[in-house]
Amino acid sequence: MNLRERLPFQPGTARAVLIAALSLAAAEFVRSGLYLPYLGQSPRVQAQLNLPATVVGLAWAAHVLTDTVMRGPAGLLIARVGLRWAMIAGTAVSLLAISLLPAAHSGLTLLLIAALHGVGFSVMWPGTMNLTADVTRQTAQGRTLTVVGMSVSSMIGLGFFAYGSLRAAPPEQVYLLSLGALILSLVMAVLLPARAVRGPAREALRGDALRATLRRVTPLLPAALMQTVTLSLFGQVLYKIADALSLSTAQIVSVLVVGGAVAFACIPLLGKIADRGRAVPVLIGGYALIAAGMLGLAALPPLWAMYPLAALVGVGFAGVQPGWGALVTRTLPAAQRPAAWGVLMTVENGGTALSPLLGVLAFERFGAGGPFGLAAGLATLVAAFYLLLRPLFARATEQTVSDPAPTVSESGPDVRA
Repeated sequence: MNLRERLPFQPGTARAVLIAALSLAAAEFVRSGLYLPYLGQSPRVQAQLNLPATVVGLAWAAHVLTDTVMRGPAGLLIARVGLRWAMIAGTAVSLLAISLLPAAHSGLTLLLIAALHGVGFSVMWPGTMNLTADVTRQTAQGRTLTVVGMSVSSMIGLGFFAYGSLRAAPPEQVYLLSLGALILSLVMAVLLPARAVRGPAREALRGDALRATLRRVTPLLPAALMQTVTLSLFGQVLYKIADALSLSTAQIVSVLVVGGAVAFACIPLLGKIADRGRAVPVLIGGYALIAAGMLGLAALPPLWAMYPLAALVGVGFAGVQPGWGALVTRTLPAAQRPAAWGVLMTVENGGTALSPLLGVLAFERFGAGGPFGLAAGLATLVAAFYLLLRPLFARATEQTVSDPAPTVSESGPDVRA
């Protein structure tokens, strides 16, 4: 069996997924590093633009807000004009926004630029994830969505540290880096094959079609919210927790590495189970393990006990990620999937924006164990929710199996699929 046959994608579609992922990765690199790590912490750029760090924080909030609000409309745009033209438009708008950045000599101008950047970026994640779902064999959708998503997500950390290391660099150099990355993103969008997957006709979401789609999307919303809440709950309090427990940076990082390594190691096995029609049990089990591990960490055990608890949480995340991906693709009808992805990712982005605040409040109210206890309680609620709704998802999966699947033509895929 050659490499092409081993890939989980339909014949002739791997190139389209790779190009879309590269376009998203370049765009994510810029947006994750430019605002808070660089603009918010560079004395040179703040002096040049005459803007305080607090305004940069508001600009980041404006960017996230417009990205969140526009992900639903972005899904509708993909369904109407196709992925290629939607991503070209999105990357062009992002490029325009960042090219205006040197002119941002007032707080209002920076806020408008950041908001415009959010509008352009909003199409990137729904488009890439929907394309991946459409062209992946049903027996591997959960694992493939997880691998593509986590691969692109690595650019978040890379952008954060890369731009952070350039805090003392001249602003012109950082602007050129940002424009270069966004030009690469635009070039990748242009290179998307015009016909990559010939999928089912996308139906306009109105009347009965809209109501049917909303019925299928609504039960997915708790997991959409929770998977981002539990991931980013500790973003602003992690080092405060470490200080409260007298742990060094190396020690707290080592605990995170153990959890992450276990998660990556378990994804192939748990993803295969989810892709074989057991998505809901894998998702329930994943959240139950996260709840158990977080509850143990809430007791503030000694360092040696944190490692097995982190491993337990890692196994949980290894079930949640592919279980979620498999559940979405098996629940949502392919004809409405782009718009539905946009709605789900709006909720996910809302969780990313909300969870750091929840983490800070839990820490201030209950101390170092508060965020862990909050995560345990939320994960327990979601596990119970999906346990009760198992029959509903079983019926939705049966309906989706009968929907027309994307097919591949000799001329290649239609990126609208």
